[in-house]
Amino acid sequence: MAYYGKCIETVMKHLDRFQPKKDSPEQFLEAVADSLQTLSPQKQAFIMEILSGCLEYRKLLTIVVDAFYVREGRLCLRADYSLFEVICYLATFQLEELGFQLFCDVLRSQPVHKVCKFLGFLFNPLNLSSWIKDEWSLVYETSHVKENWIDPLMRWQPEVQELIDQLQGELTSQPSPPKSKAKVTEPKEFSLTTPRPRAIPVPELVPKVAKTRPVPRSTYQPPKEQRLLEMTKRYNRWKAEELLLRANIEELRCAVPRSRGEPQLQDSKKKPRLRLPPRILKSQKLTFYTPNDNAPVKLNTAAILREGALYQRQVEKELQRVDRLVDGAGDFSEFLEWQRRMQAKDREEQLAAGEVRRLRGKLSHEEAALARQQVAQEKRRTAELKKEETAELMQRCAERRLQEEKSMKELVEQVIETQKNVKVAQTELRKSRRRIAQEVTEENRELLQRSAEAAKEEQKRRCDLVSQLRALESQPTRRGKLVDLTQIPGHGLEGEMSVVELRERLALLKETRRRQEEERRDQIIQGQRAKSRELRDTLERVALCRAAMGRSAALRWEEKKARWAAAGAPSQDERVLELQRRIQEKAAERRARAASGHVPAPRAVRPKQRAQLEAQRRLELERSRERWLRAQQPGCGPARRLGAA
Repeated sequence: MAYYGKCIETVMKHLDRFQPKKDSPEQFLEAVADSLQTLSPQKQAFIMEILSGCLEYRKLLTIVVDAFYVREGRLCLRADYSLFEVICYLATFQLEELGFQLFCDVLRSQPVHKVCKFLGFLFNPLNLSSWIKDEWSLVYETSHVKENWIDPLMRWQPEVQELIDQLQGELTSQPSPPKSKAKVTEPKEFSLTTPRPRAIPVPELVPKVAKTRPVPRSTYQPPKEQRLLEMTKRYNRWKAEELLLRANIEELRCAVPRSRGEPQLQDSKKKPRLRLPPRILKSQKLTFYTPNDNAPVKLNTAAILREGALYQRQVEKELQRVDRLVDGAGDFSEFLEWQRRMQAKDREEQLAAGEVRRLRGKLSHEEAALARQQVAQEKRRTAELKKEETAELMQRCAERRLQEEKSMKELVEQVIETQKNVKVAQTELRKSRRRIAQEVTEENRELLQRSAEAAKEEQKRRCDLVSQLRALESQPTRRGKLVDLTQIPGHGLEGEMSVVELRERLALLKETRRRQEEERRDQIIQGQRAKSRELRDTLERVALCRAAMGRSAALRWEEKKARWAAAGAPSQDERVLELQRRIQEKAAERRARAASGHVPAPRAVRPKQRAQLEAQRRLELERSRERWLRAQQPGCGPARRLGAA
């Protein structure tokens, strides 16, 4: 019974996993057959037979089991659904093939009360002859259902009823478990030793906490970023005021060329001088980006209108300034001259300070070279001592290694002699075991092949029958209805019309909408053409203004370039001369020490290379100044360069 119980349990587990909407029965059965390879051939055949039958007649089994749950199995669990399907399949389709005795053994391996309840429902003559027969006749033909399934069940009904009575009698006659007459356990108290009184602990010393650091002053001070922002705001405001003053003085002078003697506003700040170490300039060639002034700039409509309005406002401001000058307003020429002198003086001081910083860095470089020479000499001495110590240690290690190798060789020879006899016995035992294992595997392989071929043939036969039944069920049925598109429905509603009339009205409506769209498109095109004419006129005016501003900017640049050339190199003050003298002394000392010792001196730059680097640096500095000044001039952006071109 346990054998059949395990088989039925395996079938129930696979039935619970089957999903009719997703899984195909053929593929599902193949997967189950692969998973059952570890079982014996008899078990595999029995399980596959029941599982394939339950899947094939699933519709009939579902009808009976669903009705059982509705009518008499309200208190049964839904987890036993697969068990009732298997019992129904065995009783309906496999009872004559299995025999009544084997059928009884299979049923006795399952819970008795569930089997009795379902068999009483299935083999009820009233149910078989009424609704079960009618429901199965909806799936298969009535004559086939009556001859092959209903009549055999009616013939087996008396014997099954006796089996049900027998199972119920066994269920009621089972004796209840006898009550135990053992003596009741009486608990006893534990004999625990009385604990000793605890000693009073010695009070621990209170540790002295280290003195905490006071709160830093920066907590109550505004952060550094806020101070930087305030400085940046003040600088931007001062620069904006200067630009405003410059714009008021040079307002719209692009149309009239200015004489060379006329004062011009100096730039308040210069771009910092480019200083790079000589070894960086020598190791890698620096490339600087030079902007292309002749690059075309494409302007959109908003930019053209904005620039036209700007030039119009500048013309109005220039006219107002001329009117004020005619009325007797003053000029800022004296103030600008004083400002230019002060800026030139500040520039000279900045250049001198920069030269001092450069010479100080060069002096620190020479001092660092001297320190490196001293450190290298000390490292050389320590390295020689280390080499001598390591040579002695290596010699000792080599002698010890030779002794260990000799002892290991002797030990290996002894072990090899003792293992020779053991290896011969082991090889003979392995050969005999391998021979027996090969014979057993060949026999098992033959048995498995036979059972697999038989199962495949049976499965193929069942699949053919299933495909034939499905082909019969899936025959198409003609369901068509003729429709007259010219006929009015006649529902009694307002505005009823046929489909043909509706299509004609829709075509007329589309035609009117198309004409309206064409008219609207013509209006839009006319408006766009007028707008393009206005933009073309504005662009011509902007080009004229740009050309005039370009000429005036070129004149201002020539004047500024002449002033830069007149400024010259920074003045040689006492600090610069003193630093140069100290650098020469340090360099001479370093060369003398390098010549006396073996430490290679750092590579120095040759005079010709130094002259080339200085010339290249001055050229790049001049280019960066020109780009910075060009960016600082008002109206000298990409649009200005386009107008000048």
